[in-house]
Amino acid sequence: MNLNVEPAAADKQTQLLQEKLESAIGRLERASLFAKLNFQTQVLELAGRMILLPGGVQQLYALAPRLDDAGLFYGTDWAEPGALLPRLVNNTLEQGSDPLVMLECMSELRLLAIANGEYSHEGVSVEQARHFLTQVLALNLNHLFGTANEALRTRLGKLGDGIQALFQYLLDHIGFDNILGSLIDEIWRILAQRPIQVGGVKTMVTQIALTLAQGVGDIGEARLGSDRLISSLFGPTQGCIDDPGLDAYYARLEAMDFPTLQQEAYGFSRAMHDVGLVSDYHAGYLRWLLQNDQSQLIPDALGLSSTGLDVLRTYQNLIHKLIEEVIYAQTAQTVYGLAMLLERGILYAPPIAPGLWRQLNLPLSEQTESALMAAYGDAVTPRVRLLSGVISLLGQPLGVGQGNNPTCQSARAISMWSYNDPDFLMHLIAQAARFDNIQMNFEGQPINSAELAAGLASNIPLDTDPVSIVLVPHLDRVYNAMGQACVGRGEDPHRWINPEFHGWWVGREFYIAVDVASGKLKNDYVSYLEQFYRSYHPLYNGNQPVIHPQPAGIAVTDSNAQFVGWHAIALLRVGLDQNDVMRVYFYNPNNDSGQNWGDDVVVSTHGFGERFGEASLPFPELASRLYIFHDDPIQVQTDIIELPKEELDHVQDMALKSWAAERQPAEV
Repeated sequence: MNLNVEPAAADKQTQLLQEKLESAIGRLERASLFAKLNFQTQVLELAGRMILLPGGVQQLYALAPRLDDAGLFYGTDWAEPGALLPRLVNNTLEQGSDPLVMLECMSELRLLAIANGEYSHEGVSVEQARHFLTQVLALNLNHLFGTANEALRTRLGKLGDGIQALFQYLLDHIGFDNILGSLIDEIWRILAQRPIQVGGVKTMVTQIALTLAQGVGDIGEARLGSDRLISSLFGPTQGCIDDPGLDAYYARLEAMDFPTLQQEAYGFSRAMHDVGLVSDYHAGYLRWLLQNDQSQLIPDALGLSSTGLDVLRTYQNLIHKLIEEVIYAQTAQTVYGLAMLLERGILYAPPIAPGLWRQLNLPLSEQTESALMAAYGDAVTPRVRLLSGVISLLGQPLGVGQGNNPTCQSARAISMWSYNDPDFLMHLIAQAARFDNIQMNFEGQPINSAELAAGLASNIPLDTDPVSIVLVPHLDRVYNAMGQACVGRGEDPHRWINPEFHGWWVGREFYIAVDVASGKLKNDYVSYLEQFYRSYHPLYNGNQPVIHPQPAGIAVTDSNAQFVGWHAIALLRVGLDQNDVMRVYFYNPNNDSGQNWGDDVVVSTHGFGERFGEASLPFPELASRLYIFHDDPIQVQTDIIELPKEELDHVQDMALKSWAAERQPAEV
């Protein structure tokens, strides 16, 4: 549309465009559900013209809720805003067709309406919408400040001006200070959980570095935190503080004496353990040490304690081979996983070292190689990529996440095996990677994943760690088959599935808070709560610790305490925090354990005695959201201590005000 026209003519053009858009929206609203796809393109084409007009973004913002209700997003990847990922927005803007670009733009305006409290959508709270937009802005600063490269400007054409106007509109509502300052805080919060997958975090840190280098914006007190993040990736030591590039850094290493090389080792390990990110220079440094007979500095570069150092010395040939085969700039984050693997001391378990030697030489099936290349590309071979994932998983059992996939059961199982039964996990990985099949038993009957149809994970989960990409599709099929075997039993299938699927250590007693047939809260809900206290609270169970991680189920609620869905977690331990509050420490496979579940139930990931990867809540608050747990029936309790009735009443009230609000039986 030509914008260089007289004001009166421009007003007439705007009015005509508004009329056409109103007509197109009307047709979309009237269309049947299956016919809406036929009318979406015209609406998006007209919206693409509207966004270029003065005030066009504001008009589209006003229309966003109506367009959502009309079915603009029906049948597309944007249909469920709660499942969207901020890091994928840039891909659509830079590679998508014009209709997809406009669909993305309308999605951001819909989320802004939610964030401003002017629209509501199931599964997305005000806080979640605002948080999503903050990350989108931070990850797309080039669109906000007009610094897109020439190729992108050429491809987008005039639509690029509309996108910049959109981001400026978002910025006006979110605020620039909130972008970088909040993003830096968010990065630190995520890194405190030590996830295995940090690609998105590294992208955000890179964007922050570029923005600050261009002198755009002032982040004030957040500058110190940003400097630590940036230096951990691009200049963690004196030898690479100016980010010279790997080749130049290797030349500098050649000229260093031993004390200087040792200072480099200390600098790398300090940055890695402080921040949780690993620089490409760190990976290059480790390879250089091996190639130049300086391997005595490897323990310092990994930041090992006496435990890790002893393991390294005992299994030196294996560790050196792993570094040689796996540690590259493209797999630098694996350095942290390797350090944590050594610190865990699990190599002293007899099957682990042979299992890693097997993994080093494991031939992969074509399907496995294709899946890994689809997810990670060909910068390193699929064999190296999978081995790097195995090392990270063995070092960080609580760092695995389910990605944007409905596979919390499988992610939890992988984490629990790495935590408690790593040799079984490596056995499954070898089966799946080489033979495209795993075999598990259910009540004495073998189940072969290769013979089963896909379960909940209908597609390969490409946004997770390498082990999950290979293993989750198989686990998901097996889990689904176990569920099918329980059909008709009249009770929740997890009673039988969890012990068979996860391992012998799962308690054989099973407790559930709801009636399976009706979905209502059980009449004896208080008895259920009492049993949980008797099973897990140290003051009422004879001070018995949690020996093995136990699978459990929670009723997830949003920040308004409204029920969202059922979710799998693992109970890890129970203990007092520094404030003498009894807390439950648990593993949550959803990639980010810090959540606001409403009614002042806010999950913590650090600051209350959590170990890396753990989430925690005070015991009553966790109990208020718990709906399934296991216990060991052979546990003998000698001294029966009276339970805290007022606390149990409070827990029941919290449940009835949140997820159980519409599940109350008449007797409650």
